[in-house]
Amino acid sequence: MGALVLAEGATFAPPGAESFELPALFGGVTKPMLLVVLSVVIIATYFLLATRKLKVVPGKGQFVAESIYDFSRNNIAREQIGSKDFKPFVPLVFALFTFILVNNLYGIIPLLQFPTMARFGFPVALSVLVVYPVYHFVGFKRHGFKGYFKKELAPPGVPGPVLPLFALIEFAEKFFLNPLTLAIRVFAAMFAGHLILAVFTLGGTFLLTETSGWALKPVSLVAWIFAIGMTFLEAFIQVLQAYIFALLSAGYIGAALASEH
Repeated sequence: MGALVLAEGATFAPPGAESFELPALFGGVTKPMLLVVLSVVIIATYFLLATRKLKVVPGKGQFVAESIYDFSRNNIAREQIGSKDFKPFVPLVFALFTFILVNNLYGIIPLLQFPTMARFGFPVALSVLVVYPVYHFVGFKRHGFKGYFKKELAPPGVPGPVLPLFALIEFAEKFFLNPLTLAIRVFAAMFAGHLILAVFTLGGTFLLTETSGWALKPVSLVAWIFAIGMTFLEAFIQVLQAYIFALLSAGYIGAALASEH
């Protein structure tokens, strides 16, 4: 067994948070910004082409498009919002699911290899500027200003002595924590997954190219095998996180519309 000997001047700098701070490509525009715009183009183009000539017996493209739409409509929007109220919110749920899905999947696509939801500003923008206003707006519209606050903060059955504390906790959750945790879930999963893949990939490359002894060079192969396995796991998590974001968003809307707390 030979000792681990590094090539002269070689040091391994593990990837960290700084790896997500990408330089501007031109005029202050960064790679994540371009990927977000590209995702909109990809989604719009795909669904326009897939549904341009609808057939009774769908081809593969139409089948996938219809399956994604049906999943967003029936398995997310209808289930969480209710069969009475869900239809106006199907486009929002569908858009959230597909948008986050494509931006997550960037993390395992060669050359792109960057999940844009790993930049905290993007999920925060979706949560705070899109989902948060929608579910509170529909709540106020359905129940009125006073009725909505009463439903959320002082539902029937809460004992009087604990009502102030209950109302304070519910207010913090509904108006501050929900949008923040909605964004944190997808951000943390994409950030951690991308970081793990980078560690295994770069670590394996370092062991192969920057060590003088042969003892640990085979470990580079093990690291790459782990990276491949983690890529499949990350793909599953990317799809799952898109589903969870859309599911919780629909759930918040459904809760805001509900007659009872």
